[in-house]
Amino acid sequence: MKTLGLIGGTSWHSTIEYYRYINQYVNTHYGDNTNPPLLVYTLNQSLIHRLQIESDWDGIAQLLIEAARSLEKAGAQSLLFCANTPHKVYDKVVKEIHTPILHIADATADAIKANGIKKVCFLGTKYSMIEDFVTQRIADHGIEVFTPKKDETIDELHRIIQEELTYGNVISQSKDYVIHTIQTLMDLGAQGVVLGCTEFPLMIKETDLKIPIFNTTDIHAKAGAKFILES
Repeated sequence: MKTLGLIGGTSWHSTIEYYRYINQYVNTHYGDNTNPPLLVYTLNQSLIHRLQIESDWDGIAQLLIEAARSLEKAGAQSLLFCANTPHKVYDKVVKEIHTPILHIADATADAIKANGIKKVCFLGTKYSMIEDFVTQRIADHGIEVFTPKKDETIDELHRIIQEELTYGNVISQSKDYVIHTIQTLMDLGAQGVVLGCTEFPLMIKETDLKIPIFNTTDIHAKAGAKFILES
């Protein structure tokens, strides 16, 4: 098996899900309790949030570069950012390291195409909804992607992620708000929903909606497991 490095901590709740999913996929592949060689580097989420508020994305990129280099030295043969938003600085990081990074948008686009879906809505942090560093990369695969347009909706979804889900808190009123937002986007033609924040799957389940859910945590983790198992 190949060694995979995980850059997590944003948040640690979703990083645990990455670790669980990858181990489970490898267990299932071997039909026993075989565990994969994983290396985990945990970022300081409080510091990341502060740098985001200060719009210091160069600072965030440098933290990711340092984490990636540490994992390279430890023997990682490929890396994952265990969240969507860090992919904003993906291009800056890959230029400074030697190890490939599996992009969350590529894995998500493959899953959407495998379901024969052409139009999806995307929910995530305000950074990933307002900017297109994830959504455009999905769209480049021939998929139409749309996001909420109202500032108050974007701000509330971001608040739910930052103030609730990153602490592991699932509040029923917030869940209702997220589901209502998705239903509004379904009315505009969305055939599926991309949970483009790796914390949203802690809240939204398949049984909550009548359209396919693309859980980017699960999808990205599966891509990581596939890499590990490639001979």
